[in-house]
Amino acid sequence: MSLTPDPVPASEPGSGPGSASGVVTDHDRGIHGYHHEKQEHLKRLRRIEGQIRGLQRMVDEDVYCIDILTQVSASTKALQSFALRLLEEHLRHCVADAALKGGDEIDAKVKEATQAIARMLRT
Repeated sequence: MSLTPDPVPASEPGSGPGSASGVVTDHDRGIHGYHHEKQEHLKRLRRIEGQIRGLQRMVDEDVYCIDILTQVSASTKALQSFALRLLEEHLRHCVADAALKGGDEIDAKVKEATQAIARMLRT
């Protein structure tokens, strides 16, 4: 399944307002890049949530510190992996949409993605 924007000619009935390029994309329809993988993302987040609950249980049961830290590391890696996937989808969908339309929007989306990457690197 491709995550690139799905351009539709602006003349298509019910396609809504277009851009200067005359193309209406999923992004114009309010569909985010992760939409096509939403159920998979939710499943993944529920697994991570379970890992966090496991951490709480480990602390409550006075588990050895290093064992807890191992689980923290696994949970952190799972969240980082999720974030990278979401970033990839953002680049393929939102940034690609802005590139398709051109203008100042592409600069704004690239800056936004760069700032998100910088935040991820700080953690």
